[in-house]
Amino acid sequence: MLFYTTSILVLIIDQLSKYMVRSTLDVGETVYIGTTQLTHYENSGMAFSLFQGYARLFALVAILFVVGILYYRMHEAPKGKLLNTALGFLVGGAAGNAIDRIIFGRVTDFLVSRSGKGILNFADHAINVGIVLLLMHGIVQYVVGKWGKREAK
Repeated sequence: MLFYTTSILVLIIDQLSKYMVRSTLDVGETVYIGTTQLTHYENSGMAFSLFQGYARLFALVAILFVVGILYYRMHEAPKGKLLNTALGFLVGGAAGNAIDRIIFGRVTDFLVSRSGKGILNFADHAINVGIVLLLMHGIVQYVVGKWGKREAK
């Protein structure tokens, strides 16, 4: 249940925020909410605006990723809240950007990084959180495995 709740919440927050940006800001327009800079940007490529014009291809990759995770979940039933949360963030983020790529042929970005060197959206941040949680899960599994081997000796 945690996986589905996380995925759906990420997807809803991502799509609502992108809708609000598209409906209130022109492309290239910037506003500030406190110290947070929002700039409406449309990206038809992937991270760091690489491979512009291949949005539909990246949508297919995202769909295959989501299907792969769902297949894994159906056959392996991942254990643990951390892993299920990580997969939920990854699937919600991938689905959010895939929807943009399919419907609009590009992804709406608007969250300007503090360094000013990138513009992301909530789906991108969710994918980053999912990766960090997945790494944390791997570290925990490794440590638990090491401790288990010591206890068995």
